Amino acid sequence: MKQTRSSGKSVTDKLAIAAALQEIGSLLELKGGDHFKARAYKLGARAVAELPEDIGKLIEENRLTFVKGIGHGLAKQIQDLYTTGQSTFLNELRAEMPPGIIELGKVLSVKKVERLRAALGISTVEELKAACEAGRVRHVPGFGLKTEQGILDAIKTISADENREQRIHIHQALRAGERILDSLRVVPGFVQGELAGSLRRWQETVPEIVVVASAKTPKVLINYFRRSPLVVRLEKQTPRKASVVLSEGFRATLFAVKPDEFASTLLRATGSKAHLEKLDHLAAQRKLKLTERGMQRTGAQKPRSKTVTRTIRVKTESEIYKHLGMQYVPPELREDQGEVEAALAKALPEDLITSDDIRGMVHCHTKYSDGKNSVAEMVHAAESMGMKYITITDHSPTAFYAGGVKIDRLQRQWEEIDRVSEQTKVRILKGTESDILADGSLDYPDWILEQFDVIVASIHSRYKMNEDQMTRRIVTAMQQPVFKIWGHALGRKILERPPFDCRVEEILAVIAESRAAIEINGDPHRLDMAPRWLREARKRKIKFVISVDAHSTSALNNVKFGVGIARRAWVRRGEVLNTLGVKAFQKAVRPLPI
Repeated sequence: MKQTRSSGKSVTDKLAIAAALQEIGSLLELKGGDHFKARAYKLGARAVAELPEDIGKLIEENRLTFVKGIGHGLAKQIQDLYTTGQSTFLNELRAEMPPGIIELGKVLSVKKVERLRAALGISTVEELKAACEAGRVRHVPGFGLKTEQGILDAIKTISADENREQRIHIHQALRAGERILDSLRVVPGFVQGELAGSLRRWQETVPEIVVVASAKTPKVLINYFRRSPLVVRLEKQTPRKASVVLSEGFRATLFAVKPDEFASTLLRATGSKAHLEKLDHLAAQRKLKLTERGMQRTGAQKPRSKTVTRTIRVKTESEIYKHLGMQYVPPELREDQGEVEAALAKALPEDLITSDDIRGMVHCHTKYSDGKNSVAEMVHAAESMGMKYITITDHSPTAFYAGGVKIDRLQRQWEEIDRVSEQTKVRILKGTESDILADGSLDYPDWILEQFDVIVASIHSRYKMNEDQMTRRIVTAMQQPVFKIWGHALGRKILERPPFDCRVEEILAVIAESRAAIEINGDPHRLDMAPRWLREARKRKIKFVISVDAHSTSALNNVKFGVGIARRAWVRRGEVLNTLGVKAFQKAVRPLPI
């Protein structure tokens, strides 16, 4: 909030009110002691920024608490800000905390900031950096040369992070993109819209959200979009395009075009750059040119032999590929990984996996370990999605941090599964997500493992083993005589943790000769393993399971993310075990053969 807001004038701008709530949340975080309250203020800030109607009207009609994320306490703060321009609570927090604490709090604790302010008058990161570089911080009691260098390193890291291209998780980008499309569909004259860019190619993370939409008057879409409650800042605008920052902080671009330009614009906006370069080369060979406005053909006109350009209007992307003598290339394949050559040879697979092919939910957790829902709730949610079976695979005992199921509780779970089975048409398979222990053995004794319907074998600890140790650990696990599904294979967490070190090709060679399959994990934070390794597994005829790794009923929707990753790897329907019917799937994954 700007300092002028202390003048007592009302604050009617919802974004200014949201900024004040965000500041309260940040100060509460730094103060410590009430994480949930801090989070509530930050969620409230987002709710206010995204309000679709006038905030003054909501206050006047006493309807603020009807908005999701706004309770009575938040509503009082919002009303005070709106009517007086003041928040007593925010002023109290500011008075308690040293100046510049939100910025400095990224580097130092509140106590250290207070100490440096008292000794050196520091209140900004720039002043802190200058003091460290001048060697003055090391002389303040409680600091020293090593601490001073650590502060400089932290400032350098933060600066690099702020300058680095922001990456958005696919699930966040998809949610924001769908909200943009929903908002555009109500605009008069809207014809059609589609997500584009790397999000349409199902990349794990994206730099921005790209939307292509058409209308009889595209300018109407642009004007509506830039004034949408989803948008907090317009960065650039042309007659065909608007780039903005959304309330979540994500960047988004809308291409608004006429209906007969939609297909061409969608193709160009989807990419990838390498794929488009090959298409451009093919087009040039046929005296064609691909533009966002359509296909253009260049040729000589008789009798004067003048060169003329004629625009070829296309209604769909399929028509564009057809003009180039190719099969249609699905967006997920447009990465210059041989798809252009295959499409020219009419050799692209026609049976790439789809979400509609999935008949059973695999890798589901319940309250017996770290899931949020009961067995019955997970089963009924799967049934409502049209699934024929579900595997209940709670954590094994070694995963104590995730409520791993010990043998006595496992018996109770099986009894509950039997009871729920009598109330549903969905087949419930009794399984486990068994930890792969450090020596490569599976958690639970053999006599228990042999009784499961399905085993997902995963690593949840000791990620920092060296390449030899980790490779030996996984190879040993995959050679266990029971059939197992290698869960979230390389342990990555997108933007959080890289894959662990191991010789993947050596492990794939062992799996190809063992009783095992590979999980394509649909958790959008994992999406493991990456398409490059899935392609290598396909070469070895290894089978897959597309899982949801669901810890709640809502996470059953993770299946679409797993399918997206699988399609990027050219995975076909017949290569995925949970496209099978109940009996065939159960037979395929049974730990011991019949």
